[in-house]
Amino acid sequence: MFVPFRMGHHFGVPFHVEVQRRIILEALDLVKTATRSGEIRDLPLRWMDVRREGRTIEKAAQGRNAS
Repeated sequence: MFVPFRMGHHFGVPFHVEVQRRIILEALDLVKTATRSGEIRDLPLRWMDVRREGRTIEKAAQGRNAS
């Protein structure tokens, strides 16, 4: 499984449950469907996009907690 994210962010960013779930489900599917050892699946995700979405989600969560 390959995701083009920074070191330490293998499942994306905090609070971005949608991306985290997608990565986990894709990894589990690869375990089930891989036809050879070392097979790699490249997910079409970009760190820049995921981080921007994560910041929006994080700000919304902080706004709910401040109330």
